[in-house]
Amino acid sequence: MVGTIWALIPPVIAIGLALITKEVYLSLMVGIASGALMFEHFQPVEAMNTIFEIMTGKIGSNCDILIFLVMLGILVALITKSGASRAYGKWALKAIKSKRQAMFATSLLGTVIFVDDYFNCLTVGTVMKPITDKYKITRAKLAYVIDATAAPICIIAPISSWAAAVGSSLPSGSNIDGFSLFVKAIPFNYYALLTLVFLIFLMILNADFSKMKRYEEEKGNETHDQKHEADVPVVGKGQVKDLILPILFLIASCIGFMLYTGGFFEGKDIITALSECSSGRSLVLGSFSTLIFTFLLYIPRKVVAFVDFCGSFSQGFKSMTSAIMILCLAWTLSGICGEEYLRIGQFVSGIISGNTSAAAVLPALFFLAALGLSFATGTSWGTFGILIPISVAVVGNDISALTLLVGSVLSGAVCGDHISPISDTTILASAGAGCRHIDHVATQMPYALIVAVCAVVGYLTAGALNNGFLGLAVAAGALAVAMASIVWNLKKKA
Repeated sequence: MVGTIWALIPPVIAIGLALITKEVYLSLMVGIASGALMFEHFQPVEAMNTIFEIMTGKIGSNCDILIFLVMLGILVALITKSGASRAYGKWALKAIKSKRQAMFATSLLGTVIFVDDYFNCLTVGTVMKPITDKYKITRAKLAYVIDATAAPICIIAPISSWAAAVGSSLPSGSNIDGFSLFVKAIPFNYYALLTLVFLIFLMILNADFSKMKRYEEEKGNETHDQKHEADVPVVGKGQVKDLILPILFLIASCIGFMLYTGGFFEGKDIITALSECSSGRSLVLGSFSTLIFTFLLYIPRKVVAFVDFCGSFSQGFKSMTSAIMILCLAWTLSGICGEEYLRIGQFVSGIISGNTSAAAVLPALFFLAALGLSFATGTSWGTFGILIPISVAVVGNDISALTLLVGSVLSGAVCGDHISPISDTTILASAGAGCRHIDHVATQMPYALIVAVCAVVGYLTAGALNNGFLGLAVAAGALAVAMASIVWNLKKKA
């Protein structure tokens, strides 16, 4: 079962159950249990021991991310309690006059926050929910706008935690500049680029189709789902600057600590520091510094009382418990499928390595492999770590061919993230928007798959003609045809 097609069973069970039952926690638990039982030859006691051994290790290695989520939850609670979010909403409503403008403003804010997708998803949702509620944008649509901006922006932004993850995935001794390779691969990241184009098209169109349309028709009159809102009363007299300044400070401090943990202040250049930084620790240090900054900003001016400031800690933690629980279970599932257990990556590697002679289909093959691996494990970064070294092994130091393959891996990994119920980014987009997680997955999936098909067409063209830019043009043409078809069908039904 190890390193074979059987390794796919646990994620397939978890994802299938989640989509059928719409119960994410139980589905993840069943998937984890099935994987542990398979690995331990169906010995239940050993399987339980393996589950908690993996979970302990995953929580320990990702502790920085969990602490960051809690601190960000506290910061969100503080900003909400201070009245700053309400003040910003009142200010923004003077400039934002329509549903379309509200969606564009949401996407624009997500573009500005390009440092990290976790930070992006949670911050944008918190800031924009009052405004999107005003224009009756459902939480599923808000989650889509957030998610369709966050990961695609981060994966094409050279200064981001994702760029660092890509650079660190290159095998040691390859003598390849990870940052340079990342930048050169940006034009070949078809899915990310086309997703941004498709998002702009949908916002201009101001209409939906498939599951999103059905959801909009059912939930369009609801401004929000009370079950997913943090119970944070507004007790302060915050102004717009009391929201903007903490966010700007958080962005600046996170970038600063990325440089710090990467060794910039020890003599390394900016590029090297960013590629070698600890993004998780940088986010923790940045968020902790922002809490101190917010304390100094709020308390002396009596924006909130000291007792209310302290009360935000438990409220912020409470708002993140659902996301933290799902993340811990998703990480455990990816662990049971990892190299120390069922080795799903070994199975995927074997498939690709056995098809290296078909050079014309390699970009499309790597895209589909990355999509499937990211979908099954819920992690883009883990997908980078498995497939980027394989791409180097396949084409060597041929930079032209390598940039196309790496672009297809990054593209497929983001696509798999967008359609997977166990993806951490998708989970946090749901949390940020205050949307029921499985509703976000179900409504986003048709949109993501349309772009994925166009990307596959582009990669097949790029491989056949040995030209990544022609492949991008063909992929863009395929998307244009898809968008024209959508417009035609909407007019036909009108």
